[in-house]
Amino acid sequence: MKTDSYHRTAVASSLVKGVYTLERDRQEKLIGSESRAKPWWDFFHFTLLEMLIDQNEGGCIYGAVFEYEQYNLYQNTPDVKLPPRYVIAFRGTDLGSKTLVGDVKLDLRCVFNTLHRAARLVHAIEAIKKFKTMVVKNREPAMWLAGHSLGAGLALVAGKSMVKDDTLLETHIFNPPISSIPLEQLLRSKMLKGVCRIAGSVVKATLAMVLKDLQVQEDDPKTASWIPYLYVNAEDPICSEYIGYFKHKTFMSMIGASKVERIGSGSSLRRRLLVGKRGTSSSSNLSTEPIHLLPSANMTVNRNKPTKSKSAHGLRQWWEQDSALRANWEICCIRPNPEGKSVKLLN
Repeated sequence: MKTDSYHRTAVASSLVKGVYTLERDRQEKLIGSESRAKPWWDFFHFTLLEMLIDQNEGGCIYGAVFEYEQYNLYQNTPDVKLPPRYVIAFRGTDLGSKTLVGDVKLDLRCVFNTLHRAARLVHAIEAIKKFKTMVVKNREPAMWLAGHSLGAGLALVAGKSMVKDDTLLETHIFNPPISSIPLEQLLRSKMLKGVCRIAGSVVKATLAMVLKDLQVQEDDPKTASWIPYLYVNAEDPICSEYIGYFKHKTFMSMIGASKVERIGSGSSLRRRLLVGKRGTSSSSNLSTEPIHLLPSANMTVNRNKPTKSKSAHGLRQWWEQDSALRANWEICCIRPNPEGKSVKLLN
């Protein structure tokens, strides 16, 4: 398996596509030689080990566990970045009649920051823990997580959960949902967007202090050491605000207002309106933490204009073979910064 970043991106996105196709095959009752899913993992020498099934939603396939057939060839190559032995991939929302209602309910959980309560997430974390025990001990965990859209939300929360268990998994997150208003799409003025974000942080931080709901005081060093790979499209209203989130986080650090930003970001007004104050937690508990809170990330921003065949929220854009189009991918390395340290802001 090639170890360059593009190949790893193509592998992860293709395996997620395989999960989408597995569910479509199930709905259309395509089995055996009629199945269309297998080429998505066969091409990269993976084997399907297990399908993750949501029994609460009619037995739909929401994820799958794949094993890399050639993993053992890399056991004695310490200077080469290890490929994964296992990849656990999660699909996003499927608009088919048999999955629409259940998936949309989970989409709403993303909006209100209550995805942690979903039975699907609990089941996904159980699968991750099961396969984690099977990887080679005393080496970098040879397991990836990958997900698109709703599945990206599952992978993101599950990855954070594993960090709390001292396990850092390579995680590829495509077009992840964010519960913030998509100012990147709604406003064109950089100054106006900045003013709105600062005002939002101040208002939410003030309300959090009044309500004694100070959930996030400092970036958790454990979470900061986990660096997921985020893939967002600047034209996608579902995920583009990650660009604004990291811009704002960086700017607030530069002006010495990181604490205001952390308190404001950690306070979810929509979740409070929906579920009240119950479930308040410390920074070591994910139960009330908005999905998008990340102190560290390697973020790829696709700045190509969407087309009919490659939508801004589509998965297909991430196995792009045209190097000229990939030249418009902006790579951003986000890391925690000391107060006042000068850093490069995203465009």
